Amino acid sequence: MAVWDDLVGQERVAAQLTAAARDADAYVTAVEAGRDASGLVSGSSMTHAWLFTGPPGSGRSTAARAFAAALQCVSPDRALGGPPGCGFCDGCHTALVGTHADVDVIRTELLTIGVKETRDLVRRAQLSPAGGRWQVIVLEDADRLTEGAGNVLLKAVEEPAPRTVWLLCAPSTEDVLPTIRSRCRHLGLRTPPAEAVADVLMRRDGVEPALAHACAQATGGHIGRARRLATDERARARRAAVLRLPLRVETVGGCLSAAQELIDAATEDAKQVAEELDSRETDELRTALGGSEGKRMPRGTAGAMKELEDRQKRRSTRTQRDSLDLALTELAGFYRDVLARQLGAAPPAAVPDQGLSAQEGVTRIADTSRPENTLRRMDAVLRCREALDRNVAPLLAVEAMTLALRSG
Repeated sequence: MAVWDDLVGQERVAAQLTAAARDADAYVTAVEAGRDASGLVSGSSMTHAWLFTGPPGSGRSTAARAFAAALQCVSPDRALGGPPGCGFCDGCHTALVGTHADVDVIRTELLTIGVKETRDLVRRAQLSPAGGRWQVIVLEDADRLTEGAGNVLLKAVEEPAPRTVWLLCAPSTEDVLPTIRSRCRHLGLRTPPAEAVADVLMRRDGVEPALAHACAQATGGHIGRARRLATDERARARRAAVLRLPLRVETVGGCLSAAQELIDAATEDAKQVAEELDSRETDELRTALGGSEGKRMPRGTAGAMKELEDRQKRRSTRTQRDSLDLALTELAGFYRDVLARQLGAAPPAAVPDQGLSAQEGVTRIADTSRPENTLRRMDAVLRCREALDRNVAPLLAVEAMTLALRSG
């Protein structure tokens, strides 16, 4: 399989990146052979900094990782005119699984990426490739850079090392400092068609066809959410609870109760992630510091353990916020379907709903309210998301939203 196989519904992007990888391969081959490579730079489709943008689930991080693998491809087929990115050679394989010495994939589990972490990245970017063809740094959450961190990164993007490539990922160009995005080549990805997502779920994850199509349709083509719905019964149960919320905000008591349940569900989601990661991380650090189960840690290690605990708490906060934001996204989708029905839009093609459809609730709300009410409710969901971005207490923000949904 080629490195682009997991990049769903993005044929145009894959073609552009393949062309760039081909030019990059020609440049490195010439340099390593001692030939003059200056003529390969002008008119090349390769550049040292890229910005991948697209809506959630479009695969922007997948595209960046696939491109990183193609840049490291060492397949002998390249000499015969084949494109880089075979997916089988040592360069492709290690880059894709995360073990290539010259590919760093940076994803944060925290709310922001700070100056210290960015300076460490910039120092790494100044090194020559250890064994691969390029030094590649994939920054999956470029939108989470603080302003100070962005200014640190700007210097590295302005004056890159000769064989260093920065691959930045963000939801939109507006989420990145103008000075940084002006120095990157921009690639915009689109939401993949639901049919293409369903095909991936069946082919790669072994999901039963009816469930695969239902999950792809329910998530609007969001690959990651569709996979989670298809493989996690708890995720399907949480989604069902969110989509029942519009039917429970008829009284003030119902509004406050629904808000509390939404917060509790997000907290439970964060707890689930913590149970999977925190214990393993703590055990690994304890072992690395020379500790053992049931005994006191060696002197001088308390600081490292405290730092890990603080990082885990910050990760839990982000996980809770991300889970809550996902619930709000699904709620906005519910009211979008209500508005479409009220305006007489053609319904989507019918698929087996597998318990994921909220059609009964959509019909009830659409038939008992007006389009202007629906627009006000959609605006209330948006205001809640903005409030959470400003670090308003989650329960207060959600309670304000549910009360607005009632009066909308």
